[in-house]
Amino acid sequence: MSYIPSVPFVPTPEGVARRMLELAEVKPGEVVYDLGCGDGRILIIAAMEFGARAVGVEIRKDLVEKCIKKVKELGLEEKITIIHGNFFNIDISDADVVTLYLLTSVNERLRPKLEKELRPGARVVSHDFEVLGWKPVKVEEIKEGWRGHKIYLYVVDR
Repeated sequence: MSYIPSVPFVPTPEGVARRMLELAEVKPGEVVYDLGCGDGRILIIAAMEFGARAVGVEIRKDLVEKCIKKVKELGLEEKITIIHGNFFNIDISDADVVTLYLLTSVNERLRPKLEKELRPGARVVSHDFEVLGWKPVKVEEIKEGWRGHKIYLYVVDR
């Protein structure tokens, strides 16, 4: 049985999500994966504001249903795909950008998958939690609402 991460659902504030995508320099037509996509807000911003194709992977059925409903309401079915499953079991090799809001311990377990599947030049952007063993090309602190947030940008360079 594969590892199933236990990460609480805490949505990334929209301003932080938008800044994550800006830092990753998402371009129209690129593929953005959000691992643990929650309510789909990063996917929706990526598709609507950046012209990306977005793929969300979420293990919780209730959140998957919420995402699919929102994507349909916005008419984004052609731009956004939601996968109900464990992101450790999903091939992400077509990703140009991967967004994360997981725990450092989960990022650590995810790192070998990212290293194996992502092509050179792919960007990984993580909200608040580092990918241990990788050196970020940029770290930005922003204030959103009542607290500060850190965004870590990594570029795959094998």
